[in-house]
Amino acid sequence: MKPKQPIIIGTSSCLLGKKVRYDGGHKQHHYITDQLSGSFCFIPVCPEVESGLPIPREAMHLSGNPASPRLITVKTGHDLTQQMLECCQRRIKELEQLQLRGFILKKNSPSCGLFRVKIYQDKGPPLTSGQGLFAQALTDAFPLLPVEEEGRLSDARLRENFIERVYSYDRLLTFLAAKPAKADLIQFHTLHKLLIMAHSPDHYRQLGKLVASTIALQELLPAYTKLFMAALQLLATPAKQANVLMHCQGYFKKQLTPWEKQELLGLIERYRIGQLPLIVPITLLNHYTSRFHETYLSEQLYFSPHPDELMLRNHV
Repeated sequence: MKPKQPIIIGTSSCLLGKKVRYDGGHKQHHYITDQLSGSFCFIPVCPEVESGLPIPREAMHLSGNPASPRLITVKTGHDLTQQMLECCQRRIKELEQLQLRGFILKKNSPSCGLFRVKIYQDKGPPLTSGQGLFAQALTDAFPLLPVEEEGRLSDARLRENFIERVYSYDRLLTFLAAKPAKADLIQFHTLHKLLIMAHSPDHYRQLGKLVASTIALQELLPAYTKLFMAALQLLATPAKQANVLMHCQGYFKKQLTPWEKQELLGLIERYRIGQLPLIVPITLLNHYTSRFHETYLSEQLYFSPHPDELMLRNHV
């Protein structure tokens, strides 16, 4: 059997410990370099250096119209916008060939910041509604690509959501590359049903209707792809997770003793109110799935959406 290629993730170079920042330093993020490096192949990107700027260099910030901000050096006032935009377009074309499954960006950067980047004005305080020029180009070019800032990875739920999306996106693109038939789409959807439900029951219903429709496959697949990734971008809250866990519990209502049923229900409730991590009820459900040979649940990707060694569900 041909070994699976490593999942390729783009990331801001400074997060990998590369000394590319304006002051000659780096912003190594140890969760990325120490924990995720065993699961992903990282492609470093520093649009500022790749645009021809030196190390070290004058600090820069975004300025002007929030819809089309300019990249301006702080002290000398040089406008580097066009230089940066040309670099972004070149880099995007290169990244298109790499089959990226995700991207982790440096927060607050005028080139890489994804959320709330400052945009300075002639008068008054800076706006905090901006996005770095490279981040904007990246999300425009790859609207379905899972993208996150490194600062948000410290939030266990956002971290789990991002990595789950990366693995789901990888499965989706691998599935689409195999030129699937309608029957293959039905199977793909079936395997992801509980996972989708945990993120958005509404998207789950919409996707089910889409798969059951008579829309031509060449139109159906793009529509399914977009809706599938939109569903997973919504956070799987404890309340939604608990509903899925209760749904799974229903598969064993005839096999479990009253005590076992009460134990499982108790663990689900304790998870819902924040007393236990998700891995606890999941582990017991996995045990019953194996014990009672429950085929449907054993095939559900809800129970293994990412590698167990990342231990993401130990913290949500």
